[in-house]
Amino acid sequence: MSNDLNKVILIGRLTRDPEMRFTPSGTGVASFSLANGKSFTQSGEKKEQTSFFECIAWSKLGEVINEYCKKGQKIAVEGRLQQSRWDDQDGKKRSKVEIVVENFQFLDGKNEGEKHEKEESAEKKVESGFNGKPARFEENPFSDESIPF
Repeated sequence: MSNDLNKVILIGRLTRDPEMRFTPSGTGVASFSLANGKSFTQSGEKKEQTSFFECIAWSKLGEVINEYCKKGQKIAVEGRLQQSRWDDQDGKKRSKVEIVVENFQFLDGKNEGEKHEKEESAEKKVESGFNGKPARFEENPFSDESIPF
């Protein structure tokens, strides 16, 4: 089987607060929906078109999204499309396509106070190797003399 390309990058606003669930083995999965708007001009008239996309995020990423993202917040998601197929109660074949989120970024402005302090804390939690202390200029172990240029 070939390795085809399946990559999605989307910017939008959450249409509802994320919903957190857990698998029987305890793995977390957050579900949410993003609204993505587009403006265009048709026959000299400005029009708006909005599309809605279902997203899921697994494990720690899902837990961070569930904790720090709320309805109306603007985020960017990066991931892949995944199609699910099943038969409903009436025996009809059903399917849906959703975005499996592999990475995300907060996009709202930094001047919104406490909400963004939480977001910055979430970003630090996701980074690997963060020890809770910001780096300080004084902690630099190198002097100007040790720089070879």
